[in-house]
Amino acid sequence: MHTPATPFLAVRELAQRLDDNDSDYDDLLEMARDRKFVLLGEASHGTQDFYRMRARITRRLIAEGGFDAVAIEGDWPDTWRVNRFVQGEGEGDADANTALDDFQRFPTWMWRNREMRDFIVWLRAHNASLPVEERVGVYGLDLYSMYQSADAVIRYLDPIDPEQAALARRRYAALDHVREPQAYGYAAAVGARPDAREGVVAQLLRLRADALLHLSQDGLAAFDAQFFAQQNAEVVVDAENYYRSMFGRRLNTWNLRDAHMHRTLSALARYRVRRGGHGRVVVWAHNSHLGDARATESHTRGEWNLGQLVRETVGAEALLIGFTTYTGYVSAASQWDGEVEHKWVRPARHDSYEYLFHSTGLDRFFLPLAGAAEEPLREALLERAIGVIYLPRTERESHYFWASISNQFDAVFHLDETSALEPIEAPAHWHRREEPEQAN
Repeated sequence: MHTPATPFLAVRELAQRLDDNDSDYDDLLEMARDRKFVLLGEASHGTQDFYRMRARITRRLIAEGGFDAVAIEGDWPDTWRVNRFVQGEGEGDADANTALDDFQRFPTWMWRNREMRDFIVWLRAHNASLPVEERVGVYGLDLYSMYQSADAVIRYLDPIDPEQAALARRRYAALDHVREPQAYGYAAAVGARPDAREGVVAQLLRLRADALLHLSQDGLAAFDAQFFAQQNAEVVVDAENYYRSMFGRRLNTWNLRDAHMHRTLSALARYRVRRGGHGRVVVWAHNSHLGDARATESHTRGEWNLGQLVRETVGAEALLIGFTTYTGYVSAASQWDGEVEHKWVRPARHDSYEYLFHSTGLDRFFLPLAGAAEEPLREALLERAIGVIYLPRTERESHYFWASISNQFDAVFHLDETSALEPIEAPAHWHRREEPEQAN
């Protein structure tokens, strides 16, 4: 096979231009044929195009590829409400907007947006004709819901084991009545209060030990409820460690978080198989979580991520897909807990992969990174990452990192110009987008 001599020629010769229809994803579906996990990234948490494309890809992976779960970078209990909606459960929400109501933690627009709403409406309709055990689910991978997850464990135990519910209340009360996780973490780390680790671990172990007892009732509903409760107990254990470590032993909290995501993803795949499905999962999260960290500068800081851990665990059964953009607009805040803004994304730096892709004149394309493209695109260039905050004045320091993209992903989608993700309840000022000539 001919190998192009330069990164520029590799992209020009091997990229497949997108026509904005479902056939754009034919090659990706072929690549996903025998994979257990397909990880679909995003270069920002606020780009409409990325969410829309992931939804279109995922619909095809579900309808044509046999995938039976979607796992998102969202909290476990918040996303379980969405899962109940798409499963069409009798006691669940009647409409998609309400099903997304539990996403109240900053940034609310990350999942309370029009693209997510449209996807779960489609998935509910898709599931409606399927037997209950074959219905596709939506699940959360994150660990920020320490108190909500503790409450969910207690609600699960109350009707089936009141004695254990009372014990769980006492154990979880040690997490503090203030219900502010960072305040708990700081106080526990500096010795101002006893930490709760022993109690929350004991509660998780008890739930695991009592699983068969709690499943003495036959039926899928009991099985689902037990799994939901046990995963909530896992969240409490990992979240307690995460918040305490923010102020304590200086463990890398990024690593704790992504390790939790990996354990949750693995447990989810096993659960779907035990439930009667295939255990094949599509993951939606930021590029920084899903691209292999060993191919980025974060590796030199001792950091790993979900993409790396999945590759190390299942090897070629994982497919890692990145998304990039050169310029456009994004929904992002200017500070933590700030209001969402409609921000202009500055054109990418000339020493970045985004600029390389832009310079080819191919404005929208899909690029497989194995084979002929692999060697030319090993070169370390900058890559941009915009999370929930976008700070153009410190863009190099805040939003770029070194990466070898062909080692980081199996393929990438590039869009030269992208649009901002629209929140379901967009504030009035969001519609007044920042214009390029005003952004100095």
